[in-house]
Amino acid sequence: MKKILLTSTGFENKNIENKFLELLNKNVEETKVLFIITAAIDIGAVKILSKCADDLLNCGIKEENITIYNMHKAINEEELQKFDAIYVCGGNTKYLVDRMNEINFKEVVNKFINNGGIYIGVSAGSIATSGNYENNLEFIKNKLDVHCEKGSKNGVIENDDAINLTNNQAIYINDEEMVIFE
Repeated sequence: MKKILLTSTGFENKNIENKFLELLNKNVEETKVLFIITAAIDIGAVKILSKCADDLLNCGIKEENITIYNMHKAINEEELQKFDAIYVCGGNTKYLVDRMNEINFKEVVNKFINNGGIYIGVSAGSIATSGNYENNLEFIKNKLDVHCEKGSKNGVIENDDAINLTNNQAIYINDEEMVIFE
């Protein structure tokens, strides 16, 4: 079953953190997360990385269970299956999508998700899954904009609707539907 959370600002809204914890099928203290920092190529994005790491630590994931990955080498399916979740930080979306394509990340991440792994996107990590760029991860066909003052209406998303997320909203995707919630 798909378990995908797309956000503007990670777990800033406790309801988003709670949804992540609900999706885990194990004790949070045993949860292993692949923490992808690839998109953080400018100083503004680099400054936010500690906030993203705090999202994971504050919800109970142990520091030793968080592995930083920068997509400088490919990760294979077997390596990826050691993790329960992938947390993809924000920054430069085009650079992130280009790196994902260079290492064929789409194929391994889809297998990971189909085997029950959780994908958490933050800002660029969310946009990289949408219809904004060619060769994206294709989790959603919709165009996605993040950090919006006015967000799309909470509830089920239709496949062709453009989506605007505020910093308090997230998209939850499972096998049956895509839902915006706050």
